[in-house]
Amino acid sequence: MLDLVLIEPDIPQNLGAVLRLVACIGGAVHVVEPCGFVLDDKKLKRAGMDYIARAEFHRHADWDAFLRHHAAHPGRLLLLETDGARPYSDEAFRPGDYLLLGRESHGTPRDYYLAMDEVLTIPMRPGERSLNVAMAAAIVLAEAMRQQGWKL
Repeated sequence: MLDLVLIEPDIPQNLGAVLRLVACIGGAVHVVEPCGFVLDDKKLKRAGMDYIARAEFHRHADWDAFLRHHAAHPGRLLLLETDGARPYSDEAFRPGDYLLLGRESHGTPRDYYLAMDEVLTIPMRPGERSLNVAMAAAIVLAEAMRQQGWKL
């Protein structure tokens, strides 16, 4: 199963939806701070409902703290961004991979790209900017599960 890494999220409802997704399907959610909201925000609790308590959830104070976690828990770093080099569907996902998703309002800082093993994208119609972070996470997680035989 993939671990989902939200880099400096700024929409609490998206984090709540991703926590709910992971509670139902498996994996873990990592949040690289700072966030654009307080993590105990009522909107977060509303979006994640009672699923939040059942999701594996890790907070990292900043990018360097996440990289220290990653060093102790290795796996490929797969960034999902609109400027990705390859479609996510061309990737052979492996257990232990981390799927990183950038900040909703600004994307992923360019210097973070240096740590990535791959930069993937979800193909979209010309002229469209991006998908909702939670929807993008669900699309790629579903493909990873399909490739691994839908095992939970």
